[in-house]
Amino acid sequence: MSKEATAAKPKKTTKKAASKKYLVIVESPAKASTIGKFLGSNYKIEASMGHIRDLPKSQMGIDIEHDFEPKYITIRGKGDLLSKLKKEAKAADKVYLATDPDREGEAISWHLLHALNLGDDKDISRITFNEITKAAVKRSISEAREIDMDLVDAQQARRVLDRMVGYTVSDLLWKKVKKGLSGGRVQSVALRLICDREDEIRGFIPDEYWTIGAKLTDAEKKTFEARFYGKGSEKMELPNAQVVQEVENGLKGQDFIVKEVKKGTRQKKPVAPFTTSTMQQEASKHLNMATQKTMLIAQQLYEGVHVKGEGNVGLVSYIRTDSFRISDEAYEAAVSYIGENFGEEYVNPERVVYKSKGKTQDAHEAIRPTNVQRTPDSIKESLTKDQYKLYKLIWERFVASQMSPALYDTMQVKLAAGEYSFRASGSRLTFRGFLEVYNKGEEEADVQMPVLNEGDVLKALEILPEQHFTQPPARFTDASLIKTLEEIGVGRPSTYAPTLTTIQARNYVTKEAKNLYPTELGEVVNDIMKTYFPDIVDVDFTANMEERLDDVEMGREEWKQIIRDFYPGFHAAVENAVEKLAKVEIKDEVTDVICEKCGRNMVIKYGRYGKFLACPGFPECQNAKPFFEEAGVNCPECGGKVLIKKTKKGRTYFGCENNPECGFMSWNKPTGEKCPVCGSFLEEKGKKNPKIVCSNEKCGYMREPEPEKEENTEE
Repeated sequence: MSKEATAAKPKKTTKKAASKKYLVIVESPAKASTIGKFLGSNYKIEASMGHIRDLPKSQMGIDIEHDFEPKYITIRGKGDLLSKLKKEAKAADKVYLATDPDREGEAISWHLLHALNLGDDKDISRITFNEITKAAVKRSISEAREIDMDLVDAQQARRVLDRMVGYTVSDLLWKKVKKGLSGGRVQSVALRLICDREDEIRGFIPDEYWTIGAKLTDAEKKTFEARFYGKGSEKMELPNAQVVQEVENGLKGQDFIVKEVKKGTRQKKPVAPFTTSTMQQEASKHLNMATQKTMLIAQQLYEGVHVKGEGNVGLVSYIRTDSFRISDEAYEAAVSYIGENFGEEYVNPERVVYKSKGKTQDAHEAIRPTNVQRTPDSIKESLTKDQYKLYKLIWERFVASQMSPALYDTMQVKLAAGEYSFRASGSRLTFRGFLEVYNKGEEEADVQMPVLNEGDVLKALEILPEQHFTQPPARFTDASLIKTLEEIGVGRPSTYAPTLTTIQARNYVTKEAKNLYPTELGEVVNDIMKTYFPDIVDVDFTANMEERLDDVEMGREEWKQIIRDFYPGFHAAVENAVEKLAKVEIKDEVTDVICEKCGRNMVIKYGRYGKFLACPGFPECQNAKPFFEEAGVNCPECGGKVLIKKTKKGRTYFGCENNPECGFMSWNKPTGEKCPVCGSFLEEKGKKNPKIVCSNEKCGYMREPEPEKEENTEE
């Protein structure tokens, strides 16, 4: 589309301001409700419900022969809404397009401008605000502008690229593998990362190594532990038991002499306020929230929640951002709150400015509360459980970001025992600083050390050799995959959640205990992408494409040039794949569940709601039923298998496979053991610090779970 199709500049009018009628168009009803109370009665707020126009679903919608011109249409089902918006816009003296302040929001406003088709005489302007507050909304109206076509073109370039790759590759996968598959740009890189990590784990060969600890005591019988360092001042590795035995022999009868004592202080700096990706990571780790759910809740907090006594209130700033920056007003508010509620010593002596790593758009502030005085507990009654948890996380992170560092007293000790050297260190928290507000694993446990001086002679109570084996790299979780995608420059804040959702919905990846595993189907698709579309799954290529999209946004590159450069090579790869790729058969996983209608072993299928059991005799036999994962223990009442099930509201419970004949049910996982006191079944209770407890509440038996044994086998 040409750059001539921009919003008209505001025009002068002879009507009195009080009699003017204004129309403000936003995306959602929640946002409309929140904004409505900030503006006067002569403002009408309407919602577009997202995009009004888009590429058609039934075809690619890109005219390749005419310089990749996109063929936009009104989205099916939006006709009545568009007619209503046109009517309201014609009746208004001025129209404000107030969609979200990013590429997507700019594109929605541009599409609205075209779809409304009001002509050049209508006064239409674009307004944006980073937070939905009275001051921000009114300021945006005074700073109304034209549509930024660079932002629109960056969105168009991404949309056309994704449509081109998605439709073409998906069509190929449907024909060569199975229906319902897709192969988008960012999702293909995410899938490759997960598959490559699985290959690393499979091929991992553990290496043996040892450590030696020494439990020491001083003249006053105070004990502490030192760790083996090396021979003299040179660090020494301990690769096997033979070397360890030589060291142990050399330590026999030796006193430990204190050679150096170094005392000091150490700061632990506060954490930065949230970006989209860090919010998703922390919500996954600490709230056990999936990325899609995190963004859904965050959107609610941004658009507005009904707060008792205040009405609809936007609680947080814009939630799609890669910037750590905060406004001067937000900084001053944070400093004032910290000083009043914690004391001036908790205010960081200098304004903390956090720098983003790598290439960021830095278009918005970090995610923060719109009013720091609105504490989580003060509005808890107005929020759902999940809204409260996420708002609390955002609020605490923001406040902590401008607080003083935590302070530790430290001691480092070097010791000599014969020809060998050891090290010991201790620390003690002396000032909590930002940990007073945000402590999600940042606080370090105090390590107490006795008072030591150079020349002190210590005795060894015990030498503690320990064998270890190197571990394979950890599988990705939602949090670590998002972090990796951000670090390598693939995707942007708005893409992480839908990417993770898509690769799981397509059954390319499955999640177990937060870890992401590739399925057989996922590995087949990944192999096809690597073989026939190496550029699509190449990290550097995809990251470079993101940079070029950023260049379009900055006005440094014409958007269609990206498509012109990409298409020839991509088209050739598609033709090659169509010619050479043979049909791939993915067999369904066979279970030991027998179809009660025809006697065949049922197989696991994947539907829109996840796994289910189906008879392989379809269509002759159309038997199907829910699939439940096994808990790995037998029913304490009838001996059948215990299955992991969910209630209609999504709460997990454990039930017997023989239901309804057997009525066993428990909210906690049974261990398969009987209580040594009363004979009832034992169950595991709690997540963070689980305990083994008796299911008979009157019994009271409880113990710690046994530690898992380390296995030196490949995963």
